[in-house]
Amino acid sequence: MGRVIRTQRKGASRVFKAFTRTRKGAAKYRPIDYSERRGYMKGLVKKIIHDPGRGAPLAQVVFRDPVKYRLQKYNFIAVEGVYVGQFVYCGAKAHLGIGNCLPLGKLPEGTVISSIEEKSGDRGRLARTSGTSAIVVGHSEDGRKTRVRLPSGARKTLFSKCRAVVGIPAGGGRIDKPVLKAGNNFHKYKVKRNCWPKVRGSAMNPVEHPHGGGNHQHVGHPTTVGRRIPPGRKVGLIAARRTGLLKGGKKVVKGERA
Repeated sequence: MGRVIRTQRKGASRVFKAFTRTRKGAAKYRPIDYSERRGYMKGLVKKIIHDPGRGAPLAQVVFRDPVKYRLQKYNFIAVEGVYVGQFVYCGAKAHLGIGNCLPLGKLPEGTVISSIEEKSGDRGRLARTSGTSAIVVGHSEDGRKTRVRLPSGARKTLFSKCRAVVGIPAGGGRIDKPVLKAGNNFHKYKVKRNCWPKVRGSAMNPVEHPHGGGNHQHVGHPTTVGRRIPPGRKVGLIAARRTGLLKGGKKVVKGERA
């Protein structure tokens, strides 16, 4: 019997936990309420801060509580063009402007958006990384659903009540800068989690990994594995439908759009 491999140890181990001590908090919208459903809420950008382990900066937005005499602070993912002292409007009747949060049904086709809700009220799930953005493709005839093109290029149909921020998350071009030295990667992952450096399985001994061993560093057998194999074997291409290069162009039938 071999050792417990790395993928098994990542389950419930404190060794691979995320480092959250210096994090500034979750980036979420206001919880959806009557004020946003029927009107709008006005907020003020107090600060733009760096969140360790996150590529995009955060904007600290302060709203007045609609019920009690107090202020409410929320961290929004800052979009390009947002500045300290700017007023941000959230709600169905907010105007179309950079940094404002509106339901998808109120956005015209071609609007560049980010921090999209996957389900109404989940406070932002899609297109949140620095430099990425999604585009409103179209609306259904009854106005209940909206088609959105995600950063991956995939198209997704969402309910028109789901909210999104107008604009592109700030911090774009982050991956264009070369790493140059291992120390930069060390500090990058030090504030994220223990996932670097990652030793290749073929560089290990056979007791430590299914790809280990051999007189040269090679796997020696197909790397595709089944869905229901034991955890100690489940490495490589898990339940792959196909492998190899995609060859040939996509055939377009006459009369259809590509």
